[in-house]
Amino acid sequence: MIGAAARVLIPSATAFALGIAIAPILAGILYRHKAWKKRGGKEGIGGGGTPIFNELHKEREVSTPRMGGILIWCSVLATAALFWLLARTHAGTWAALDFVNRRETWLPLFALAAGAVAGLIDDLLEIREGKGGLPLARRLAIVGTIGAIAGWWFYAKLGVVAIGVPFGAPLYLGVFVVPFFALVTLAIYAGGTIDGIDGLAGGVFSVIFMTYAGIALGEGQVSLAAFAASVAGATLAFLWFNIPPARFYMSETGSMALTLALAMIAFASDTLAGGVGVFVLPLIALPLAATVVTTLLQVFWKKAFHKKLFLVAPIHHHFEALGWPAAKVTMRYWVITIIAGVLGLAIALTARLP
Repeated sequence: MIGAAARVLIPSATAFALGIAIAPILAGILYRHKAWKKRGGKEGIGGGGTPIFNELHKEREVSTPRMGGILIWCSVLATAALFWLLARTHAGTWAALDFVNRRETWLPLFALAAGAVAGLIDDLLEIREGKGGLPLARRLAIVGTIGAIAGWWFYAKLGVVAIGVPFGAPLYLGVFVVPFFALVTLAIYAGGTIDGIDGLAGGVFSVIFMTYAGIALGEGQVSLAAFAASVAGATLAFLWFNIPPARFYMSETGSMALTLALAMIAFASDTLAGGVGVFVLPLIALPLAATVVTTLLQVFWKKAFHKKLFLVAPIHHHFEALGWPAAKVTMRYWVITIIAGVLGLAIALTARLP
Protein backbone atom coordinates (compact mmCIF):
# COMPACT_ATOMS: atom_id res chain seq x y z
CA MET A 1 0.00 0.00 0.00
CA ILE A 2 1.33 3.44 -0.92
CA GLY A 3 2.01 5.72 2.04
CA ALA A 4 0.27 9.07 2.49
CA ALA A 5 3.36 11.09 1.55
CA ALA A 6 3.80 9.18 -1.71
CA ARG A 7 0.09 9.66 -2.51
CA VAL A 8 0.77 13.40 -2.34
CA LEU A 9 4.18 13.62 -3.99
CA ILE A 10 3.56 11.31 -6.95
CA PRO A 11 0.68 13.43 -8.32
CA SER A 12 2.81 16.54 -7.75
CA ALA A 13 5.71 15.10 -9.75
CA THR A 14 3.28 13.91 -12.42
CA ALA A 15 1.76 17.38 -12.81
CA PHE A 16 5.26 18.85 -13.07
CA ALA A 17 6.27 16.33 -15.76
CA LEU A 18 3.09 16.93 -17.73
CA GLY A 19 3.63 20.68 -17.50
CA ILE A 20 7.18 20.39 -18.81
CA ALA A 21 5.89 18.27 -21.70
CA ILE A 22 3.01 20.61 -22.50
CA ALA A 23 5.00 23.87 -22.34
CA PRO A 24 6.82 23.69 -25.72
CA ILE A 25 3.55 22.87 -27.50
CA LEU A 26 1.70 25.67 -25.72
CA ALA A 27 4.49 28.17 -26.37
CA GLY A 28 4.49 27.29 -30.07
CA ILE A 29 0.75 27.87 -30.33
CA LEU A 30 0.86 31.16 -28.41
CA TYR A 31 3.73 32.59 -30.45
CA ARG A 32 2.25 31.41 -33.72
CA HIS A 33 -0.99 33.23 -32.95
CA LYS A 34 0.78 36.27 -31.46
CA ALA A 35 -1.14 35.88 -28.23
CA TRP A 36 0.16 39.01 -26.55
CA LYS A 37 -1.29 42.40 -25.73
CA LYS A 38 -1.70 44.72 -28.66
CA ARG A 39 -0.87 47.65 -26.41
CA GLY A 40 0.96 47.84 -23.09
CA GLY A 41 -0.55 48.81 -19.77
CA LYS A 42 -3.04 47.45 -17.32
CA GLU A 43 -5.91 48.46 -15.07
CA GLY A 44 -5.29 48.39 -11.35
CA ILE A 45 -7.69 47.07 -8.72
CA GLY A 46 -8.57 50.65 -7.93
CA GLY A 47 -9.15 51.49 -11.58
CA GLY A 48 -7.29 54.01 -13.71
CA GLY A 49 -4.04 53.76 -15.61
CA THR A 50 -0.60 52.69 -14.41
CA PRO A 51 1.90 54.92 -16.26
CA ILE A 52 5.01 53.93 -14.26
CA PHE A 53 4.24 50.24 -14.69
CA ASN A 54 3.64 50.82 -18.38
CA GLU A 55 7.03 52.49 -18.74
CA LEU A 56 8.79 49.66 -16.90
CA HIS A 57 7.12 46.93 -18.97
CA LYS A 58 6.22 48.62 -22.26
CA GLU A 59 8.33 46.33 -24.47
CA ARG A 60 7.73 42.94 -22.86
CA GLU A 61 3.98 43.54 -22.52
CA VAL A 62 3.53 43.59 -26.30
CA SER A 63 5.95 40.83 -27.29
CA THR A 64 5.48 38.05 -24.71
CA PRO A 65 2.41 35.80 -25.00
CA ARG A 66 -0.30 35.71 -22.35
CA MET A 67 -2.32 32.64 -21.32
CA GLY A 68 0.67 30.70 -19.95
CA GLY A 69 -1.60 29.76 -17.05
CA ILE A 70 -3.14 27.19 -19.40
CA LEU A 71 -0.10 25.06 -18.64
CA ILE A 72 -0.92 25.04 -14.93
CA TRP A 73 -4.58 24.12 -14.91
CA CYS A 74 -4.27 21.82 -17.88
CA SER A 75 -1.51 19.86 -16.11
CA VAL A 76 -3.51 19.62 -12.88
CA LEU A 77 -6.72 18.54 -14.58
CA ALA A 78 -4.82 16.04 -16.72
CA THR A 79 -3.15 14.60 -13.61
CA ALA A 80 -6.50 14.28 -11.82
CA ALA A 81 -8.09 12.65 -14.87
CA LEU A 82 -5.13 10.28 -15.35
CA PHE A 83 -5.22 8.84 -11.84
CA TRP A 84 -9.04 8.81 -11.81
CA LEU A 85 -9.06 6.69 -14.97
CA LEU A 86 -6.25 4.42 -13.76
CA ALA A 87 -8.11 3.84 -10.48
CA ARG A 88 -11.12 2.61 -12.44
CA THR A 89 -9.21 0.36 -14.81
CA HIS A 90 -6.56 -0.99 -12.42
CA ALA A 91 -6.86 -2.05 -8.81
CA GLY A 92 -4.48 -1.55 -5.92
CA THR A 93 -1.74 1.04 -6.28
CA TRP A 94 -3.45 3.20 -8.89
CA ALA A 95 -6.61 3.46 -6.83
CA ALA A 96 -4.60 4.91 -3.96
CA LEU A 97 -3.35 7.74 -6.18
CA ASP A 98 -6.83 8.90 -7.21
CA PHE A 99 -7.43 12.18 -5.36
CA VAL A 100 -10.78 13.09 -6.91
CA ASN A 101 -13.55 12.81 -4.32
CA ARG A 102 -16.64 14.73 -3.26
CA ARG A 103 -15.69 15.73 0.28
CA GLU A 104 -12.19 17.06 -0.34
CA THR A 105 -11.51 17.94 -3.97
CA TRP A 106 -14.66 18.34 -6.05
CA LEU A 107 -15.01 21.99 -5.10
CA PRO A 108 -11.31 22.94 -5.53
CA LEU A 109 -11.28 21.22 -8.94
CA PHE A 110 -14.46 23.04 -9.93
CA ALA A 111 -13.02 26.37 -8.79
CA LEU A 112 -9.80 25.77 -10.70
CA ALA A 113 -11.70 24.93 -13.89
CA ALA A 114 -14.22 27.78 -13.52
CA GLY A 115 -11.49 30.32 -12.90
CA ALA A 116 -9.53 28.96 -15.85
CA VAL A 117 -12.47 29.38 -18.23
CA ALA A 118 -13.40 32.87 -17.01
CA GLY A 119 -9.80 34.00 -17.13
CA LEU A 120 -9.31 32.50 -20.57
CA ILE A 121 -12.27 34.50 -21.89
CA ASP A 122 -10.72 37.66 -20.43
CA ASP A 123 -7.36 36.87 -22.03
CA LEU A 124 -8.87 36.15 -25.43
CA LEU A 125 -10.76 39.45 -25.37
CA GLU A 126 -7.57 41.24 -24.37
CA ILE A 127 -5.59 39.66 -27.20
CA ARG A 128 -8.19 39.98 -29.93
CA GLU A 129 -9.69 43.38 -29.10
CA GLY A 130 -6.89 45.02 -27.14
CA LYS A 131 -9.35 46.77 -24.82
CA GLY A 132 -8.35 45.28 -21.48
CA GLY A 133 -10.48 42.15 -21.59
CA LEU A 134 -13.48 41.84 -19.29
CA PRO A 135 -14.19 44.97 -17.22
CA LEU A 136 -12.84 44.77 -13.68
CA ALA A 137 -16.34 44.94 -12.20
CA ARG A 138 -17.41 41.93 -14.26
CA ARG A 139 -14.36 39.90 -13.23
CA LEU A 140 -15.00 40.72 -9.59
CA ALA A 141 -18.65 39.72 -10.03
CA ILE A 142 -17.61 36.36 -11.48
CA VAL A 143 -15.17 35.69 -8.65
CA GLY A 144 -17.63 36.83 -6.00
CA THR A 145 -20.38 34.64 -7.45
CA ILE A 146 -18.15 31.57 -7.50
CA GLY A 147 -17.08 32.35 -3.93
CA ALA A 148 -20.71 32.69 -2.81
CA ILE A 149 -21.66 29.38 -4.48
CA ALA A 150 -18.72 27.66 -2.81
CA GLY A 151 -19.61 29.27 0.52
CA TRP A 152 -23.17 27.99 0.22
CA TRP A 153 -21.85 24.49 -0.54
CA PHE A 154 -19.65 24.54 2.55
CA TYR A 155 -22.53 25.83 4.67
CA ALA A 156 -25.45 23.78 3.32
CA LYS A 157 -23.76 20.58 2.16
CA LEU A 158 -20.74 20.26 4.44
CA GLY A 159 -22.14 21.92 7.56
CA VAL A 160 -19.40 24.55 7.93
CA VAL A 161 -20.67 27.37 10.20
CA ALA A 162 -17.45 28.64 11.79
CA ILE A 163 -13.79 29.35 11.11
CA GLY A 164 -10.93 28.06 13.21
CA VAL A 165 -9.01 30.25 15.66
CA PRO A 166 -5.60 29.01 16.87
CA PHE A 167 -5.59 27.81 20.48
CA GLY A 168 -9.21 28.84 20.96
CA ALA A 169 -12.81 28.05 20.15
CA PRO A 170 -13.94 28.43 16.53
CA LEU A 171 -15.50 31.73 15.55
CA TYR A 172 -19.16 31.02 14.84
CA LEU A 173 -20.51 32.70 11.72
CA GLY A 174 -23.59 30.65 10.91
CA VAL A 175 -25.09 31.56 7.55
CA PHE A 176 -22.70 34.53 7.35
CA VAL A 177 -19.99 32.05 6.43
CA VAL A 178 -21.34 32.36 2.87
CA PRO A 179 -20.63 36.10 2.36
CA PHE A 180 -17.41 35.74 4.37
CA PHE A 181 -16.31 33.02 1.96
CA ALA A 182 -17.08 35.32 -0.99
CA LEU A 183 -15.13 38.21 0.56
CA VAL A 184 -12.08 36.04 1.23
CA THR A 185 -12.22 34.72 -2.33
CA LEU A 186 -12.34 38.27 -3.70
CA ALA A 187 -9.41 39.29 -1.51
CA ILE A 188 -7.29 36.40 -2.73
CA TYR A 189 -8.20 37.17 -6.33
CA ALA A 190 -7.16 40.79 -5.82
CA GLY A 191 -3.79 39.46 -4.68
CA GLY A 192 -3.47 37.71 -8.04
CA THR A 193 -2.26 41.01 -9.51
CA ILE A 194 1.14 39.89 -8.23
CA ASP A 195 1.56 38.46 -11.75
CA GLY A 196 3.62 41.33 -13.15
CA ILE A 197 7.32 40.39 -13.02
CA ASP A 198 8.91 37.37 -14.69
CA GLY A 199 8.99 34.44 -12.25
CA LEU A 200 7.26 36.25 -9.40
CA ALA A 201 3.77 34.74 -9.39
CA GLY A 202 4.98 31.24 -10.27
CA GLY A 203 7.42 31.08 -7.37
CA VAL A 204 5.02 32.60 -4.85
CA PHE A 205 2.02 30.43 -5.78
CA SER A 206 4.04 27.19 -5.87
CA VAL A 207 5.25 27.77 -2.30
CA ILE A 208 1.77 28.70 -1.08
CA PHE A 209 0.14 25.60 -2.55
CA MET A 210 2.87 23.27 -1.30
CA THR A 211 2.47 24.76 2.17
CA TYR A 212 -1.26 24.00 2.11
CA ALA A 213 -0.43 20.51 0.88
CA GLY A 214 1.58 20.09 4.09
CA ILE A 215 -1.29 21.43 6.20
CA ALA A 216 -3.85 19.15 4.55
CA LEU A 217 -1.56 16.14 4.92
CA GLY A 218 -1.06 16.94 8.60
CA GLU A 219 -4.85 17.03 9.01
CA GLY A 220 -5.27 13.66 7.31
CA GLN A 221 -6.81 15.13 4.15
CA VAL A 222 -4.63 13.20 1.76
CA SER A 223 -6.71 13.85 -1.35
CA LEU A 224 -6.78 17.60 -0.71
CA ALA A 225 -3.04 17.52 -0.06
CA ALA A 226 -2.48 15.68 -3.34
CA PHE A 227 -4.53 18.27 -5.21
CA ALA A 228 -2.64 21.18 -3.65
CA ALA A 229 0.70 19.49 -4.34
CA SER A 230 -0.35 18.87 -7.95
CA VAL A 231 -1.08 22.57 -8.35
CA ALA A 232 2.34 23.35 -6.85
CA GLY A 233 4.03 20.89 -9.22
CA ALA A 234 2.25 22.30 -12.27
CA THR A 235 3.09 25.85 -11.17
CA LEU A 236 6.76 24.91 -10.86
CA ALA A 237 6.63 23.63 -14.45
CA PHE A 238 5.19 27.00 -15.46
CA LEU A 239 7.94 28.74 -13.47
CA TRP A 240 10.59 26.78 -15.39
CA PHE A 241 9.52 28.67 -18.51
CA ASN A 242 8.60 31.92 -16.74
CA ILE A 243 12.02 32.60 -15.20
CA PRO A 244 13.51 35.69 -16.92
CA PRO A 245 13.23 36.11 -19.78
CA ALA A 246 9.72 34.65 -19.61
CA ARG A 247 8.50 32.53 -22.49
CA PHE A 248 4.92 33.48 -21.58
CA TYR A 249 2.94 35.15 -18.82
CA MET A 250 0.42 33.51 -16.49
CA SER A 251 -2.26 36.17 -17.06
CA GLU A 252 -5.90 35.90 -15.97
CA THR A 253 -6.52 32.28 -16.96
CA GLY A 254 -3.79 31.28 -14.54
CA SER A 255 -4.19 33.79 -11.72
CA MET A 256 -7.98 33.46 -11.55
CA ALA A 257 -7.80 29.66 -11.54
CA LEU A 258 -5.11 29.63 -8.83
CA THR A 259 -6.70 32.20 -6.54
CA LEU A 260 -10.11 30.53 -6.65
CA ALA A 261 -8.57 27.11 -5.97
CA LEU A 262 -6.55 28.58 -3.09
CA ALA A 263 -9.69 29.94 -1.45
CA MET A 264 -11.32 26.50 -1.58
CA ILE A 265 -8.24 24.81 -0.12
CA ALA A 266 -7.97 27.32 2.72
CA PHE A 267 -11.60 26.73 3.79
CA ALA A 268 -11.38 22.97 3.25
CA SER A 269 -8.41 22.84 5.64
CA ASP A 270 -10.24 24.86 8.28
CA THR A 271 -12.97 23.68 10.69
CA LEU A 272 -14.02 20.99 8.23
CA ALA A 273 -10.79 19.21 9.20
CA GLY A 274 -10.45 20.67 12.68
CA GLY A 275 -7.86 23.14 11.44
CA VAL A 276 -7.19 26.85 11.08
CA GLY A 277 -6.56 27.06 7.33
CA VAL A 278 -8.31 30.41 6.86
CA PHE A 279 -6.69 32.10 9.85
CA VAL A 280 -3.15 31.39 8.59
CA LEU A 281 -3.99 32.35 5.00
CA PRO A 282 -2.81 36.00 5.28
CA LEU A 283 0.53 34.76 6.64
CA ILE A 284 1.09 31.91 4.19
CA ALA A 285 -0.03 34.12 1.30
CA LEU A 286 1.79 37.18 2.68
CA PRO A 287 2.88 38.50 -0.76
CA LEU A 288 -0.73 38.32 -1.97
CA ALA A 289 -1.92 40.11 1.17
CA ALA A 290 0.74 42.79 0.67
CA THR A 291 -0.42 43.21 -2.92
CA VAL A 292 -4.03 43.82 -1.84
CA VAL A 293 -3.20 46.07 1.12
CA THR A 294 -0.74 48.29 -0.77
CA THR A 295 -3.12 48.66 -3.70
CA LEU A 296 -5.99 49.67 -1.42
CA LEU A 297 -3.70 52.05 0.49
CA GLN A 298 -2.64 53.63 -2.79
CA VAL A 299 -6.25 54.18 -3.83
CA PHE A 300 -7.18 55.58 -0.39
CA TRP A 301 -4.14 57.86 -0.29
CA LYS A 302 -4.87 59.35 -3.71
CA LYS A 303 -8.51 59.99 -2.84
CA ALA A 304 -7.85 61.31 0.67
CA PHE A 305 -4.62 63.26 0.16
CA HIS A 306 -4.52 63.69 -3.64
CA LYS A 307 -1.07 62.15 -3.91
CA LYS A 308 0.50 58.72 -4.12
CA LEU A 309 1.75 56.75 -1.13
CA PHE A 310 3.89 54.49 -3.37
CA LEU A 311 5.52 55.31 -6.68
CA VAL A 312 3.35 52.56 -8.12
CA ALA A 313 1.16 49.86 -6.58
CA PRO A 314 1.20 46.97 -5.87
CA ILE A 315 4.36 47.35 -3.83
CA HIS A 316 6.53 44.96 -5.87
CA HIS A 317 6.32 47.47 -8.73
CA HIS A 318 7.22 50.24 -6.25
CA PHE A 319 10.50 48.41 -5.64
CA GLU A 320 11.03 48.20 -9.40
CA ALA A 321 10.41 51.92 -9.72
CA LEU A 322 13.00 52.54 -7.00
CA GLY A 323 15.55 50.87 -9.25
CA TRP A 324 15.63 47.34 -7.86
CA PRO A 325 16.38 44.80 -10.60
CA ALA A 326 13.34 42.65 -11.34
CA ALA A 327 15.28 39.50 -10.41
CA LYS A 328 16.06 40.93 -6.95
CA VAL A 329 12.38 41.71 -6.31
CA THR A 330 11.37 38.24 -7.48
CA MET A 331 13.90 36.27 -5.45
CA ARG A 332 13.32 38.23 -2.28
CA TYR A 333 9.59 37.60 -2.66
CA TRP A 334 10.37 33.89 -3.00
CA VAL A 335 12.40 33.99 0.23
CA ILE A 336 9.67 35.88 2.10
CA THR A 337 7.03 33.42 0.88
CA ILE A 338 9.08 30.42 2.03
CA ILE A 339 9.64 31.89 5.50
CA ALA A 340 5.99 32.93 5.82
CA GLY A 341 4.91 29.50 4.62
CA VAL A 342 7.07 27.73 7.21
CA LEU A 343 5.63 29.90 9.99
CA GLY A 344 2.08 29.40 8.73
CA LEU A 345 2.58 25.64 8.48
CA ALA A 346 3.97 25.52 12.03
CA ILE A 347 1.01 27.48 13.41
CA ALA A 348 -1.54 25.42 11.49
CA LEU A 349 -0.14 22.09 12.64
CA THR A 350 0.33 23.08 16.30
CA ALA A 351 -2.85 25.10 16.74
CA ARG A 352 -5.38 22.45 15.77
CA LEU A 353 -8.84 22.98 17.19
CA PRO A 354 -9.66 21.23 20.48
